[in-house]
Amino acid sequence: AINWNSIYKKYKGLWVALAQDERTVLAVAKTAKEAFNNAKKSGYQKPILTKMPQKLVNYVGSYEVSL
Repeated sequence: AINWNSIYKKYKGLWVALAQDERTVLAVAKTAKEAFNNAKKSGYQKPILTKMPQKLVNYVGSYEVSL
């Protein structure tokens, strides 16, 4: 598992373009398109895009089946 805590803390609520190592931040922007295009301008043709959440929320899901 890769620890993105430092990326999350620095870029809360923003789109982040990452290198293939999933650790190196290539570009950051308010939209996915802008982050992608900025990473491509830097020479990366296939960046990994992810949006850092505004805040972290714990979630435990459940599913109930009625017969």
